[in-house]
Amino acid sequence: MSAAPPQGYREVTFGAVALGVIQGAVMTAAFVYIGMKLGFGLPGSTVAAILGFALLRGLGRNVFKVQGAGSIVENNINQTIASGINTASAGVVFTFPALYLLGLGDEINFPIIIVSAIAGSFMGIVVIIPLRKQMIEIERLKFPSGVAVATILKSPGAGMDKAVLLGAGFVVSLGITLATKFEVLPETLEIGAWIRDLIDGPDTGAGGVVLAGTALSLSMANFGAGLLSGKGGLAFAVGGILAWWIIAPFAASQGWVPADAAGEDLKWAVYGANLRPVGIGVLIGGALMGVVMSYPALKGAISSLRAAAKLAKSGEASNDELPPSVLGFGMVGAFLALFAVAIVGSEGAWATAISVAVAGTVWLGLAGLIVAQATGATDISPLSGLALIAVTLMLAITANNIMLAVTIGVAVCVATNQCADMMSDLKTGHLVGSVPRRQQLVQFMVAWVGPAIAVGTVWLLWQSGPDGANGFGPDSPACVDQTVDCLPAPQAGALQGMVEGVVSGQAPLDKYLAGGAIGLALALFPIGGLGVLIGLAMYLPFEITLGYGIGCVASMLLEKWKGRRFYADVLVPIAAGFIVGEALTSLSLTLIKLATG
Repeated sequence: MSAAPPQGYREVTFGAVALGVIQGAVMTAAFVYIGMKLGFGLPGSTVAAILGFALLRGLGRNVFKVQGAGSIVENNINQTIASGINTASAGVVFTFPALYLLGLGDEINFPIIIVSAIAGSFMGIVVIIPLRKQMIEIERLKFPSGVAVATILKSPGAGMDKAVLLGAGFVVSLGITLATKFEVLPETLEIGAWIRDLIDGPDTGAGGVVLAGTALSLSMANFGAGLLSGKGGLAFAVGGILAWWIIAPFAASQGWVPADAAGEDLKWAVYGANLRPVGIGVLIGGALMGVVMSYPALKGAISSLRAAAKLAKSGEASNDELPPSVLGFGMVGAFLALFAVAIVGSEGAWATAISVAVAGTVWLGLAGLIVAQATGATDISPLSGLALIAVTLMLAITANNIMLAVTIGVAVCVATNQCADMMSDLKTGHLVGSVPRRQQLVQFMVAWVGPAIAVGTVWLLWQSGPDGANGFGPDSPACVDQTVDCLPAPQAGALQGMVEGVVSGQAPLDKYLAGGAIGLALALFPIGGLGVLIGLAMYLPFEITLGYGIGCVASMLLEKWKGRRFYADVLVPIAAGFIVGEALTSLSLTLIKLATG
């Protein structure tokens, strides 16, 4: 059983809550940007814990002389709130941008989207409450991210040093991002074009594709994400190499592109007609197989839920956490929220609204159980696959009402990500001696904050294109021109392709199916999320995945040379600074541009 901290120990304080909200809001905006660029979310607990020690302990205890400020459990409340708010970033970015890519941007009802996301955020917390004791204290599931954050929290002496390194990474990223924006440095290093000019290489055919496609974006966010991922992200980088150095030249050699295409035209002909649709198929196939392979996790989660109910009935449940009955109230609340969303989205069709609310609530609960167990065992959660299933189900129920289907998909994706984060945070709290009830209550207090920020950031990024053009997607001006502003939104692009295939039947289904088969096969390899990673890499421009891959290799070499401690103490905070620095700089410049016209 988790031991409560000694009486008088600072835990839930105004400073911890305020700092958590501020960090969560900033990270949500920054990580939406990263999700649009790379196609996957990043955990914010580490960044929040590092800054928490610097601010709560460094300023609170040393500057303002607050006795006991910056305790381990107080900082745990800070990181719980920050990461809980940030969970909305991945949930929203995987689904909501698809509405823009589908050409429905002018029809979006923003209050309804936000209400749906908030309902998912609260439901993600509710699903976890009865499972905490069973999964964490009795089954003792791993929750690797939770353990990693607990390790940081237990070493407060290194907090200030890590904060300085994070700040240094931020400044470096700020400088390079500004240098590329104002054309002091090139946004993309055209490596292949330089080689072609140097050796008078080919401009057409297989060799022309390789030379035209090989480039490196000067994005510190890409490099920082690779540093964080290390060996675990290498499959993503290999996917880019597979796509642009093997599949693309093969397609060109087989005559699958216009015969007169050369240079950049050849590159985009291969990408648009072959790599992108096949990559979408691989991503969807890998995500769905991930859900299928999560069946044991669902079975285990349901067993845990039954065991938790028995504990509650026998009176053995701890008073330090919210009662399991909260789940029942939460399910009713989720049903009412989804019903309200559906009744508006279906223009008053009661039968459709009830069907959507019932199916959405049931699937939301099942998805949460899958994610809770999968995250506990492997730290990998099949968010995109669960959202794809939700949207497909809703398309069938609503007779292809795309807007309503994607809106419910937003709720499911936010909820499942919240489940993973909440359980991981509770694992951290268990290891450092926090009171579960307090963590659960502060999550409830702030669960509404992230969705509005995430949705607003997507809107802002869409407005950021030049002369009114769209600001993200593979066909956006930034991606076509290969600038550092390129935000391909690969997860939303996969959802777009799936919806178009279901609704119109005019999508390149042969390539989707071929990619889907590859994704299903890749998912069988004993590497978590391999199909999704390869699919994302095929969908993204090579200059993005190449920068990420260089970060992965650099992280592996430095860890081997300096040791695992160097990775945790130095690379992690610097990489976090790189990521947040580019994201916030780009978002700030976009705000300035919009404000000044």
